[in-house]
Amino acid sequence: MGDVASLLGRIYHTIFLAFLVSAVVVTSPLQAAPFAAIVMDGRTGEVLYEKNADARLHPASLTKMMTLYITFQEIEAGRLTLDTKVTVTKYAASQPPSRLGLKPGQKIAVRYLIRAAAIKSANDAASALGDHIGGDVSTFAKRMTRTARQLGMDNTTFKNANGLTADGHLSTARDMNILGRHLFYDFPQYYHIFSRRTADAGVAQVANTNTRFLDAYEGADGIKTGYTVAAGFNLTASAHRGKKHIIATVFGGTSTANRNAKMKELMDIGFGKAPANVAEQPPVAAAVEDALVASLETGIDEIDAEGGAGKIVRVSGEVKTSPRPRARPSIPAVPDEVVVAMNASIEDALAEATAEPAPEGTLEFQAEAMTTGDVPAQPETALAAAEAGETVAADPSTDAATPVETEVALAAADPAPAVPGTLEAQAAALKSGAPLPETVVAALPEPEALPVELADPALAALQPKPRPEEIAGTLVAEATEADAPLPVEDVVVAEAAAEPERVVTDSGTEVALADASLPTLTGEVTGVETVAGAANLAPQEIELAAATVAASLPKRQAPIFDAVAVEETPSAENQEVVVVMSTSGGRHFGVNVGEFPSRYEAEKALLKTALAESATLNEGLRKTSQSGGAWRASFMGLTEEQAELACRRLAARAIPCETVGG
Repeated sequence: MGDVASLLGRIYHTIFLAFLVSAVVVTSPLQAAPFAAIVMDGRTGEVLYEKNADARLHPASLTKMMTLYITFQEIEAGRLTLDTKVTVTKYAASQPPSRLGLKPGQKIAVRYLIRAAAIKSANDAASALGDHIGGDVSTFAKRMTRTARQLGMDNTTFKNANGLTADGHLSTARDMNILGRHLFYDFPQYYHIFSRRTADAGVAQVANTNTRFLDAYEGADGIKTGYTVAAGFNLTASAHRGKKHIIATVFGGTSTANRNAKMKELMDIGFGKAPANVAEQPPVAAAVEDALVASLETGIDEIDAEGGAGKIVRVSGEVKTSPRPRARPSIPAVPDEVVVAMNASIEDALAEATAEPAPEGTLEFQAEAMTTGDVPAQPETALAAAEAGETVAADPSTDAATPVETEVALAAADPAPAVPGTLEAQAAALKSGAPLPETVVAALPEPEALPVELADPALAALQPKPRPEEIAGTLVAEATEADAPLPVEDVVVAEAAAEPERVVTDSGTEVALADASLPTLTGEVTGVETVAGAANLAPQEIELAAATVAASLPKRQAPIFDAVAVEETPSAENQEVVVVMSTSGGRHFGVNVGEFPSRYEAEKALLKTALAESATLNEGLRKTSQSGGAWRASFMGLTEEQAELACRRLAARAIPCETVGG
């Protein structure tokens, strides 16, 4: 029995020692992780509380905040989009948990990697982003360190994109708090991702590692958790209450519950010390690096390395001028008709250029001489002399007459005699002063009255239509007052009623003009028709007689048309003005993208949202309005379809949105 008891005692003793050793092994790293904390006023960056804030410790997965910050920079620079496909490297796929479960060579969109890294804190997703942006782990880590220096994180050095423990991968509570504040101000359009409880990461639905604190603390909206054995339980958190905004960081918590309890204490301290109304002082965002950056020497980004980080060499990749050659000017197509006309013109020009010169003295020769300007200086003198009837000597330097001399000679030459009886012959006779033919002189009437022989005997029996009494009375009265003769029409009719003149025919028989075989005319008779009735006159004599009759007729005094009555323009007082009210085409809707504690944050949210969703919100009017202490950010002036489409697209990007108006 004693041996059995001794054996049982040794077994119990061994079990107790094993339990004690395991407890020490499990708890000793947690107790060894140093504690550090800091509290800042998120609006101004003022430190409200700190403890070991500058101690360089392991940041764990808080590192992913910098990985996401650089990813957002690349998206803003246009080198990445949320839909860019990333090929997972072997290194990224080999990372330990927490992980999304990516496979080497797998292609996945950037939006899914962002959700997995921010919400689930997946190491493989963060490494895939770093490898895609930097090319490899080392290059991306150096960029992370350079960006940290730009943000004022002077005590931080990164070695990887996910925060797994590595030699020299260190940061401080102060630096991580600064990084969390920059994420809030520099990329508000993406900041909401840190407050989502769950999200679709493409290959799986992921849950937020910070859900407990987000649900337990009033006003909490992020940001990121972290844990490794060497670091302990870390957390950078943000919360809003009224107009106050607090950001705090905890390093070295012993458990999730212990970390959340410490964060609650820090947040309460911050809200208790922070003033209600302060002027907001947003931080200065880090400049986006150029596409070409010189690689750093090994160890140059170490804090204690000789020369420090001041030896960073940058190669500017900004394109000052376009390397692409300018496009050739477009030549419009020439219609076929234009081509044919151009070819014909070219052929005519060639034929004219190669043709032999025209012989001297011809019209062609004179035209060519005038076209080329080879005209002597004496043409004006020659022309003047020709008009005066003088003779101009020929150009002594040439034997042949010049074109101008030829023209003067032609002009001075006697014109060809006109055919007798034509108008040209009569005009020439009048110009030369020769007497007119007897037939023409006989046909000319006396100035006072129209000759009887010009009257048409066939119209002697016709009487003109009586004038209306009022018009006839007026004419008679005017004629009596002016002592003027009766109108020519009455004289013609009166003389036509007299005894017609008798003429002798070729056979010797005497007949009256009324018996002549003239055509019988009916209707009203005018002065021109009466003159034309003299069939015994030649055409030229008839024209002269008609001109004389027309000159002897009295001028018409009455107006041809009645005066035009002009309607008076209505005065301006009586004019009716019609105003047409225009509408905006049914643009009575808008989109609200959230409420913010300040106008600056609201306007910044509008700008970021407009850049992210320019396709549907480009025509919208950005508007901020204050209500109940908060600033509402809205896009107004949209149609109902545009507002609904914008909300659907924003909801797909996890941006809060609601339609307004209608």
